[in-house]
Amino acid sequence: MIVPNQSNLKVHFAGLENQDFSEILHKCSGIKYSLFTVFPFIAHNLNIKPIKFKSTTIDSEKFLSEYSNHHIMDSGLFTLMFGAHAGKRSLKEIDLWYNKLIEFVIENNVKATCVEVDCQKILGVETAWTYREKMKNDLQNNKQINVFHIDDGNKGLDRLIEFSDYIAVSVPELRALGKKNYTASIVNYIKNKKPNIDIHLLGCTENKLLKELNFCSSADSTSWQQVNRYGILKYNNGTKTLSIKNSKINSVKLLSKYQIEISNIIKKWVEVTDKRLDYYSKYALAGELLKKQYSIYAGNQD
Repeated sequence: MIVPNQSNLKVHFAGLENQDFSEILHKCSGIKYSLFTVFPFIAHNLNIKPIKFKSTTIDSEKFLSEYSNHHIMDSGLFTLMFGAHAGKRSLKEIDLWYNKLIEFVIENNVKATCVEVDCQKILGVETAWTYREKMKNDLQNNKQINVFHIDDGNKGLDRLIEFSDYIAVSVPELRALGKKNYTASIVNYIKNKKPNIDIHLLGCTENKLLKELNFCSSADSTSWQQVNRYGILKYNNGTKTLSIKNSKINSVKLLSKYQIEISNIIKKWVEVTDKRLDYYSKYALAGELLKKQYSIYAGNQD
């Protein structure tokens, strides 16, 4: 269990390395589970200039530590290998990344559960095991999530189950390989082999899977960001999925509900304007509605 007396899966709102977003979701939307990435804090060590805002500071992790029932620190490796800063990465680079990640956690007294350096796809399974075992020794005060990838194979999965207390399964990877239905099989196999293990569904907030696999410990998603990123808010009320265009969301009504709290939050980093109040209010609404959705399908999110 990742929290005391846990009885169902908890969906973690991802992308909370920015404290303005963290505070909006926690203070306005009532979010209790969160995920942030270490990427913007250590990427400069590889001469990468990540997108950073005034609110992207270690204080965000301190806030999450205080206000979240549980929070996760992602390794940022996906972004480094396949995302916005994708490129061929050497053992020397990954080794530097690992060392800076460990340094960041220790120097800043990070309390989060840490996702491992799952580099199987570029450096091989055994190299990933080297970092996995090192992290277990180097971060003895932090719970860790070890990640299963198809590259590990069946024997690798068995080895991982024996080694780990907390395993993640990459749902987007399985979907991309046309093995979406394989998710439930893998998760049930893991749980049957080790009933007390924690399982995380990476990048998953599919209602059907949340309901079917609500015995897992956690999942994560950035779905709350779609309202401003794509100009539409999608959520399910338990009966059907509703899609509301950004332009159709009643800003005046939102502002009356969230304005004072949001003003107090964002003025620490930016000037408070009507446009910014509208922007952050939409995120607060998205967080509130999606928390209700996850509660319907996965169970209580408090």
